Amino acid sequence: MAMHLTPTELARESGLERREVITKCVELGVPIFQGRIDKSLFQESLREHVTAREPQPSGV
Repeated sequence: MAMHLTPTELARESGLERREVITKCVELGVPIFQGRIDKSLFQESLREHVTAREPQPSGV
């Protein structure tokens, strides 16, 4: 079941500021539809973004 939250509600749950939530949605392409954001999509997109930015082991 999808959970659609306002930026304020999502900020409260994720420990971010409201403005940061909106900025991340724009950066990551997470839609804000009728003032609501899909919580699961936001969290997964944020997790992928953080994982992609971590340095990869060189393996040499």
